[in-house]
Amino acid sequence: MIDTVQTGKGKSVRALDLDTNYHEAGVGDPVILLHGSGPGVSGWTNWKRVLPRLAEDFRVLAPDMAGFGFTQRNPDLHYDIKLWVRHLIAFMDALDIKRASLVGNSFGGSLSLAAASRFPDRFDRLVLMGTPCDAFMMTPGLRAAWDYTPDRDVMRATMLHFPYDPAIITDELVEDRYQASLIPGAQEGLRKLLVQPAEDGDTPLSGMPEHLVRQIAHPTLILHGREDKVIPVEMGVKLAHAMPNAELHMFGKCGHWVQSERAEAFIALARRHLGAAS
Repeated sequence: MIDTVQTGKGKSVRALDLDTNYHEAGVGDPVILLHGSGPGVSGWTNWKRVLPRLAEDFRVLAPDMAGFGFTQRNPDLHYDIKLWVRHLIAFMDALDIKRASLVGNSFGGSLSLAAASRFPDRFDRLVLMGTPCDAFMMTPGLRAAWDYTPDRDVMRATMLHFPYDPAIITDELVEDRYQASLIPGAQEGLRKLLVQPAEDGDTPLSGMPEHLVRQIAHPTLILHGREDKVIPVEMGVKLAHAMPNAELHMFGKCGHWVQSERAEAFIALARRHLGAAS
């Protein structure tokens, strides 16, 4: 049996005809935390340490997007970025959130860009972490995530691609992600997000096209680990060059998990960018 406290089953709201799992804390301007796409990912496993800190200043919500975590599965849905944008907007509508800021990790960053591009009036500020832009090749970290099958040792080996310092992969973190990976259909969203890796040679992937990114005028904070082996740091630099109102902070000796590897700096930078009272 899955331990729902450990894996993060929270509140539920009907959005896009899906019972959508989410966590919420705090009061104030809404900030929505959008998770990444690795094995065992969910709003809770991605954000459980960040959420209470940001909730000191904001109303913070962390949903499980369609195909991930404890959100209801619908086998008839075609998962793509358009669906995830529709799900995000439906989630906001279901909670009567007219406008929000977004904090997106990896896939969540791509979703933030797509949503802000299509519905600019629904969003205030963006924080993007380890977010792709335009074409790049599948990295070993993404390949390992796509190949994952539920097993604690495999989970640990897969997660070692993500941080710079392997000491961050604690037994607790492995268990959290492993338990979440046991949710029926847990890999479904990830394998719909990425193309199947090529047997030989490189596998091309694509983030938000640069010509569309250039049109996103929201104030944006871009955070990227210099040693990111999952989404190359060049993606963050490209975003910063393209977006008209963006600032880039590059963390040395940091991999793909900025919010965990540089937790205090992440909180400080995000609070300031999102407009927290000093």
